[in-house]
Amino acid sequence: MHSGFVCGLCYHPMTERFWQRQKGSLAGREYWRCNNCQLIQVPVAQRLDAAAEKAIYDFHQNEPNDAGYQRFLSRTAEPLAARLSAGAQGLDFGCGPQPALAAMLSAAGFPTTTYDLYYANVPQRLQQQYDFITCTEVVEHLGQPREVFEQLVACVKPQCWLAIMTKRWLNRERFGSWFYLNDPTHISFFHLDTFHWLAGHFHLEIDYVAADVVIFRRLAR
Repeated sequence: MHSGFVCGLCYHPMTERFWQRQKGSLAGREYWRCNNCQLIQVPVAQRLDAAAEKAIYDFHQNEPNDAGYQRFLSRTAEPLAARLSAGAQGLDFGCGPQPALAAMLSAAGFPTTTYDLYYANVPQRLQQQYDFITCTEVVEHLGQPREVFEQLVACVKPQCWLAIMTKRWLNRERFGSWFYLNDPTHISFFHLDTFHWLAGHFHLEIDYVAADVVIFRRLAR
């Protein structure tokens, strides 16, 4: 069986239909697994267009001053901050309409600017290097994660940090009932092995600091 598209990360053909939704508003949606890097993706024809995707993001209620949301983001902010030198400067990639994480890190003494395709589309911010980059709850929305990771790694100074927050899929038995599939903007699902592939391909050290947080360190080449 062949899906007709290639993995958006390692570019191998998608040859295994891993699961298909049977009920609900997304009934019929397929999830294909890459047997090379273990990324699972929704076929291109079943993804939302940019306007429909942004319409969903516009309804997100992630207020920067919400204590619960700050606790959620602290799972990335705290282990990252522990690795940073005083005054380290960073970028929050995919900050959304309310850049809470950038505000938290800036307040902690690590000045952080933002980039977002829809809400902070300032391309020149991707033309420089940073001491750290954060990317929280973003990669599951990417149709072409390889292109984005190439860009992010290029923007991280050697020996510096790239922090990724996303839920990881575990096994076939749990996948079909996973709440992460209910968001129609979620189209890419990472596995432990997917992050191993990323580390090897981009010459990164990797540290799994939480069930949904990975911190990479870019190695000097």
